[in-house]
Amino acid sequence: MATKIVMEALSPTMEEGRLVEWKKKEGDPVAVGDVLAEVETDKAVMELVARAAGTLLKQLVAAGGTVPVSSPIGWIGAAGETVGEAAPAAAPPRTDTAEPAAAAAAPPPSDKPEPAPAAAPPRNDGGAAARVKASPLARKIAADTGVNLQSVTGSGPEGRIIKRDLEGVGRAAPTVHAHSGTPFVDVPLTQIRKTIAKRLVQSIGPIPTFYLTSEVDMERVAEAREALNAAAGDQGKISFNDIVLKAVATALLQHPACNAWWQDDHIRLWNDVHLGVAVATDDGLIVPVIRNAEQKSLREISAETRDLAGRARERKLTPEEYTGSTFSVSNLGMFDIEHFTAIINPPEAGILAVGRIAPAPAVVNGKVEIRRRMRLTMSCDHRTIDGATGAQFMKTLKLLLENPLALVW
Repeated sequence: MATKIVMEALSPTMEEGRLVEWKKKEGDPVAVGDVLAEVETDKAVMELVARAAGTLLKQLVAAGGTVPVSSPIGWIGAAGETVGEAAPAAAPPRTDTAEPAAAAAAPPPSDKPEPAPAAAPPRNDGGAAARVKASPLARKIAADTGVNLQSVTGSGPEGRIIKRDLEGVGRAAPTVHAHSGTPFVDVPLTQIRKTIAKRLVQSIGPIPTFYLTSEVDMERVAEAREALNAAAGDQGKISFNDIVLKAVATALLQHPACNAWWQDDHIRLWNDVHLGVAVATDDGLIVPVIRNAEQKSLREISAETRDLAGRARERKLTPEEYTGSTFSVSNLGMFDIEHFTAIINPPEAGILAVGRIAPAPAVVNGKVEIRRRMRLTMSCDHRTIDGATGAQFMKTLKLLLENPLALVW
């Protein structure tokens, strides 16, 4: 008896998935645990594995199609077995940002075999790109610019082609912008961009948010960082962001009301600090989590941050690595941003926005000196954090950063 393949919930918050690429063709033998397809969830590109053995009888959803969780996408059964399940109504890939007005009604079940899904339009690379490992964004860029993915060497995990590999590769004059003769170009929403939009609406609307800004003297931190990196050799460099993360984790232990979740009918105060670190990717923002950050050394935090950020950009994080944060940090200082306010990631009660470190005049012992300074802004959910509570946390954080030896006690 044939077994239906369904779009599984591959992350805790996944509501629909986009089928990036089939790894098995119709007629291929399938064993339990074989990878059937790559699926783009709201956070990552993950593998959908077979739950039954047999032959892949039918693909109900073409590559690029988006379907809700639990919807059928194919059938596995005995070779030659007839199946008649139709593809879900919301499956075809979209070429604009508009959501379908309403899903088409599914046809009544029939004993007659359904026709195979329509073949995808011919590609300018002869279909060979489907066999090349590449991120969804890289595939779209290649299709838009006429780049043959087979001629590109990938720098991602296992040789996967990513956005940076296509920069300046075989591109003719722009054909996607105003010079194409069209006034605009609609870009399909990725799953992660849909989730970002949904979470931001949940956050900025109902959450009563206030902001606290403090300016920190980073001169001692800069000196400590230079000494640590000089002594480290080839063990990896410590960044300013690593030191900020260590200081935040330490300060949250002293102010548990800021290390909290709003839960509608109660507030959950966390004893452990699971620190979310905002990472910009080609497709949007992902916040991987440094678990038990308060227990980790500066070098452990540094190494874990680099590893998580790298895999976040390649969409290789597991759900456990980007869920469950108790407080988040967003740093735009490397983009020369002096000051900004970050949006809280529910159910967390706070997030810290970190600006650039830059020389500025400051009064030290009654004299004006040029010192390296940095601005920090905390966004607070007023349902959980009162003004004085947030201010005390920021005071502790400033003290730790201006006296970095306190971080090694």
